[in-house]
Amino acid sequence: MRLRSLFTVLFSLTLCATLFFQACSAADSTSREPNLSDRMAAEHRDETPVATDITMLDPAVPITTETVTYATVDGAAITGYLAKPENAESGLPALIAIHEWWGLNDNIRAVTERLAGEGYTVLAVDLYNNWLAETATAARELMQSVMNNPESAAANLTQAYNYLINDQSAAAVGAIGWCFGGGWSLQTGLLLPEQLDALAIYYGRLVTDADQLAALQMPIIGFFGAQDQAIPVDQVRAFESALQSLDKPAEIYIYEEAGHAFANPSGERYVPEAAADAWTKTTEFFARHLKATA
Repeated sequence: MRLRSLFTVLFSLTLCATLFFQACSAADSTSREPNLSDRMAAEHRDETPVATDITMLDPAVPITTETVTYATVDGAAITGYLAKPENAESGLPALIAIHEWWGLNDNIRAVTERLAGEGYTVLAVDLYNNWLAETATAARELMQSVMNNPESAAANLTQAYNYLINDQSAAAVGAIGWCFGGGWSLQTGLLLPEQLDALAIYYGRLVTDADQLAALQMPIIGFFGAQDQAIPVDQVRAFESALQSLDKPAEIYIYEEAGHAFANPSGERYVPEAAADAWTKTTEFFARHLKATA
């Protein structure tokens, strides 16, 4: 009886310990994204989505714009902002532009127009479905809502690609995103590893697992700030190292005097010199990899 009682006690203790550690593991796995949200909120604390200098420059050529319905997600129609050169012929190379954590606001529209002026059909997608943030608290909530439902964001971005191919007859498609959108730019590449033709990441959430990155077939360019606390430099180096180990064509730039959001169309962390250099490198990158294949 004593042995049986001792066994029962030991079994109960073991079971409790197992359940405890499982609960801790589950908590860790579910808190990973909120931790990122917290870091982003800390970076943008007390900030508002004011327009930065990058939105003040006119497109290189006249453009046309319109609001278009490009997807249906969870039963809701999703609209985006489409811009392309005036009198453009069909079959231009195209870009999926993914907004920062403030949402698809007028500042993102301005940069979309400027990208179109470089000779592209550009679709600025909306992962927030018409919601916009005016405070860091609201932006964190919107960002977290997407992180909690990644399947809907994936469907949104996949349909954006299909819209550009089928409705806009795009000859080649790239993706670009800032901040929250930079992470989803990389996710678009992972969703469409053989379809997407080029990928630009501005200080977005990274994947450093080589097994996950192995599927990528497109050239990649990334821009990061050495003073960024949300996307730390060691993660950027790990990302770069993983891509190098896979012989993936990637250009990774880290600006020593810049922090997070240094080239965002909205916000108060803009660094003009770094933003201008990143813009030049971005347009040259897309010209090489999208226009040459179109």
